[in-house]
Order: sequence, then structure tokens, then C-alpha cells
Amino acid sequence: MYQVIGTARSRAMRVFWMLEELGQDYEILEAGPRSEAAQKVNPSGKVPALIDNGTAIFDSVAIMQYLADKHGAMTAPCGTIERAIQDSFVHFANDEMDAVLWVATKHTFYYPEELRVPAIRPSAEWDFARAMKTLETRLGDNEFVMGSEITVPDLLISHCAGWALGAKFELPKGKVGDYLKRLRARPAMKRALAKASESASA
Repeated sequence: MYQVIGTARSRAMRVFWMLEELGQDYEILEAGPRSEAAQKVNPSGKVPALIDNGTAIFDSVAIMQYLADKHGAMTAPCGTIERAIQDSFVHFANDEMDAVLWVATKHTFYYPEELRVPAIRPSAEWDFARAMKTLETRLGDNEFVMGSEITVPDLLISHCAGWALGAKFELPKGKVGDYLKRLRARPAMKRALAKASESASA
């Protein structure tokens, strides 16, 4: 059984969801960033970490792609054009969504107050809105970013969208809005949320 160190309010939620989509058993070790449990396995103290056969794997994206490759699901094979396109969507989610949201978050409550620059928020919103326009073009009429099958970047994009909603960024309507709703409504996502909630209250 896999063990995931992290909480639903962190990027660990992506890993919980991924494991649910794959139908894999896992347990959650409820621990926040820089906690003793996190620092024990990751020198940076960041979460999530996945423990597989006694080895810790860091970074939510690396964990998700490892699981997809290991279980042969939700990913195109390595060395294919399809995998290159899939990876480009992963980088899009990281660079154009996650990074923008993290900058805004750091200047909202993460940094010490004397280091925060509230005026950075409008530029972050502008960058995020531009990314949503790009996503609309790239998504087209597809059900998921790679076509009719859900893959790793769909979960990343959806998680970032949920983060954006919590941070009061404006989410698009139309095709992208419908796409995001489809992802949030997936049974595996709901199971992951329920399991994380149960773990947090235990």
C-alpha cells in the first residue's frame, strides 16, 4: 500500500486523486509543510511525498507521472509524440497556472508581512486569464486535453483551477468552464476528497 504525506489543502490532493483514478490502495499521513513527518523524508520539508517500498518520491507532478507510468494508465507511452504533447500540457499547468497562483499566494499570506507586495495581484490575475485563453484554444472540442481519455495534466489543471477559485481568481465559462466542471464531478475526485476529509478529522 502506498503512503502519502500531505494534506488536502496542499498539492498532495493531486496525488490522492491520482491514486483514486488508478484504483490503488493508499493511506494518508496528515502532515503539513515543514512538519517533522515531511522533513523526515524530504530535506526541503515540502509536501507531498509518496512512500513506495520504503522510498520517498517528492513533488506532486513527479509522483503523478511515476504512478501513471508504473500502472500503465492515464498517460501516453514514453518516446511518443503523444507523450511529448501530454508533457507540454503538464508544463503549461505548472508554468502558466501553478506558478502564477503560487506567486499570488506568497504575497497574500506565505511571506512575512514586510516582504509582501499586494500590488502583484493584478498582474497575476492577468497572467492567469491569459493562460485560460490559451487553454481554451488548445482544448478545442476535446473532452480532455489529450482527447477522449483523461491523463495526468487534466488532474493538474483541475487542481490549479480549484486553487484559483479559492484564491478568488476568475474562472472561465464556456468550454473551459464545462471541462473543469466535468473533472471536479469525477467519482474519483469525490472519493479523494472524502478520504482526505476523513483523515483530517481522525
